[in-house]
Amino acid sequence: QVHLVQSGGGLVQVGGSLRLSCAVSGGPFSSNAMGWFRQAPGKEREFVAVITRSIGITYYADSVKGRFTIARDNAKNTVYLQMNGLQPEDTAVYYCAARAGGIYSIKVDDYDAWGQGTQVTVSS
Repeated sequence: QVHLVQSGGGLVQVGGSLRLSCAVSGGPFSSNAMGWFRQAPGKEREFVAVITRSIGITYYADSVKGRFTIARDNAKNTVYLQMNGLQPEDTAVYYCAARAGGIYSIKVDDYDAWGQGTQVTVSS
């Protein structure tokens, strides 16, 4: 069974940067599409970014395009989310997720395993 452990996050000022990491164990990491989602208080969980399993095709939500970068290191079984130019509206709990089969999706229900979540707070 795939297990995801997140690290990173915290408090940052507007315009600052943070990097989130998600280490995957218990399964064939390279066969999973990996995504990042976020959930702000009182809102539904929303898609942020995804990277496919093999050649690493990426796709981003419009709200983060040009500021966030998703990357994966298959040798380390880890996926990253580099967040630059952070804004108050980026404040949320961020989750990494794995989808077996490698095909990317922006839908929460399409993912099979989730990290524990990590808080990102952007202060103005």
